[in-house]
Amino acid sequence: MKNISERDKKHLWHPLTQHKLHPEAVAITRAKEAVLYDEEGREYIDGIASWYTCMYGHCNDYIVRKAHEQMQRLDHVVFSGFTHDVAVELSEALIGILPGNQEKLFFSDNGSTASDVAIKMALQYHFNRGKRKNVLVAFEEGFHGDTFGAMSVSGLSVYNGPFEDFFLTVERIPVPDGKNNAEVADRLKKIVSKGNVAGFIYEPLVQGAAAMKMHDAEGLNDLIAICKENEVITIADEVMTGFGKTGRNFASEYMDNLPDIISMSKALTAGMLPMAITSCTQAVYDAFYSDDISKGLFHGHTYSANPVACSVALAGIELLRSEEMQQNIQRVIGAHREFDEKMREHPKVASTRQLGVIYAMDLNVQMERYGNLRDRLFRFFMDNGVFLRPLGSTVYILAPYIVTDEQLQKIYETIERALEEVL
Repeated sequence: MKNISERDKKHLWHPLTQHKLHPEAVAITRAKEAVLYDEEGREYIDGIASWYTCMYGHCNDYIVRKAHEQMQRLDHVVFSGFTHDVAVELSEALIGILPGNQEKLFFSDNGSTASDVAIKMALQYHFNRGKRKNVLVAFEEGFHGDTFGAMSVSGLSVYNGPFEDFFLTVERIPVPDGKNNAEVADRLKKIVSKGNVAGFIYEPLVQGAAAMKMHDAEGLNDLIAICKENEVITIADEVMTGFGKTGRNFASEYMDNLPDIISMSKALTAGMLPMAITSCTQAVYDAFYSDDISKGLFHGHTYSANPVACSVALAGIELLRSEEMQQNIQRVIGAHREFDEKMREHPKVASTRQLGVIYAMDLNVQMERYGNLRDRLFRFFMDNGVFLRPLGSTVYILAPYIVTDEQLQKIYETIERALEEVL
């Protein structure tokens, strides 16, 4: 029988892949802690926690046990008209770590749908109150997912180009970088002064798909304040940044002004199962609470609040709040800082940046996001046992919190070698 990677080619269509140029897919047969194992027995340190999901390590024993226990008791039940204990327990645990103004949780399936739910909440919030507001504000180069609402507010045409004629109405503003804060604030004030802006959606402090582009907390805080003054619903997309990656439970905690709505997924379920949640304030929820049935949020997903997914999310929050995991986070933050001391002045590095366990460097070379040089870098990393996915000329690290010091050093050393041997 052919191996897995050969059989893959017959029927499977992979995400973010031009199959004529890249017909090969690496077959991963198992994973444990921070390591992936392929069908040939090769090992790869997962330097990006499989798109920022498996933050507590692959196949974490505690999370596996909780999933196993739950699936023997209640696998799934419709969440419209029913509820169950793990959804209630998860709600209580999650509200305990979310920014203090969040009160209500709405379940969906993934980061894109969490963004779509948030957008629908913002638009219908005003509709239910008898106001017509149909414009959304978003950052340039933002990314919020691949469903149509999420695509509409995303600003990366490399993903969305063929669909832009079908989007919602969106006004874009630059991210505040500490130098342009006043200019960006003035731009937002002019947009919202028209009175037709329903919501402002943003990735707080780190734009993941924009190559871990980071922006200024004070500047973002001012933008949120402008929105609140003008009855614009603020939506923090914490799908990537949530659950400890920025050094705090949520990146929104770096601002005094808190969002009205937060979307979350990825590390929510520790990479074990797909699930997403959109949280909101009591004030947002109250706009839907009515004797008029049409004012309800008529949005639903078949697997909303799946009990097994809820159980692993609850286990993940327990791990996140543990002293051991918090120490791991601080250990990784410190290791990145030491690495940065060496790399920030490297002649082949244009710039570096870090927030929490997220570390990124821009290489001093022109490179297409999915071009040949980027592919050579990716292949060099894989050939040397490290799984990193450069975003064009940006190399970033976002490893599981439990990555060992030795594994981190191997990631760092492989990046340094790549600068000499590939560029």
